[in-house]
Amino acid sequence: MMINFAVQMSDLMTNVKPDHHVPLVSVIIPNYNHAAYLEERIQSVLNQSFPDFEVIILDDCSTDNSRAIIERYQDHPKVSKVIYNEENSGSVFRQWKKGVANARGKYIWMAESDDYCEASLLQHLVNGLEAHAQCSVAYCQSNIIDMNGRITWQSRHNKLTDTIDGRAFIHHHLAMYCSIFNASMAIFRKELFSAVSEEYLTFRFSGDWFFWVEMCKLGDVFISGRTLNYFRNHTGDVTTTAVRTGQNYIEATRIIIKLYDEQLIPRKVYQRAFRKQYRQYWERRREFNGAVLENLRACFYDPQRTHLSPLMLRLDAWWKHTRNKFSKK
Repeated sequence: MMINFAVQMSDLMTNVKPDHHVPLVSVIIPNYNHAAYLEERIQSVLNQSFPDFEVIILDDCSTDNSRAIIERYQDHPKVSKVIYNEENSGSVFRQWKKGVANARGKYIWMAESDDYCEASLLQHLVNGLEAHAQCSVAYCQSNIIDMNGRITWQSRHNKLTDTIDGRAFIHHHLAMYCSIFNASMAIFRKELFSAVSEEYLTFRFSGDWFFWVEMCKLGDVFISGRTLNYFRNHTGDVTTTAVRTGQNYIEATRIIIKLYDEQLIPRKVYQRAFRKQYRQYWERRREFNGAVLENLRACFYDPQRTHLSPLMLRLDAWWKHTRNKFSKK
């Protein structure tokens, strides 16, 4: 027992500060090999205009110089804990769980280590949850940037502030796509975390999508129309890997089927969402082979799983492809 305890302790905090003040927000920065962006991320958190927060930095056994950067901040008064893993956890979602277990705040912000934000992000989102006790989640709009910091896309909402019933949000914003496409753009109520199914931990790439569905089942959603977040999309990140391996289709259809089976979306929305995933796969089907291709076929062509005809899926994809091909001529 003593040996196991020692191993667990070596995987724990290198810096824990006694502090009797309970912050309103716990900012969790899970990092793995993002030394190139880590300082910008930490600074953008520390520069928040909203003052009442703690910072918890988690490093998942990085092999770059992340540790040296983290050590520059471990004595900062806002940094309450720094936790280094001796072995890589294999999942950022396991790091989420560890971060929340160490958090003291009323609200949680998962500030991904390769993103950054405007100084007013926390102020706007905390105000939203404080003003709307029925809301479980608050999120803002986000820029998507490339490796050089150039903006390539921007999300939008048609109102400056908005609140939407949680189940309506699932229907309109978490079925065809995931509107909260980057954890850094959102905060949520810590007290609801224990009510979320831990099935999100079984996902390699889309656990955040599953997680937001679960959170939205527990309350409404506050939306800020302000663009306050910068989500870095670069070669080698989990999203790029998911698309390259086709795992994104397997995990996306798993979530869409769950939404339908739990009667969170009507059949028409389910069919549209599933067919969208299939069409994207169909356009890329020749990129896959071997076990990957077999897994993808099993994902799409099992009628008992999908509630849809494989023949109709193929015809729909072929028709859309043919129509688009001729419309470009």
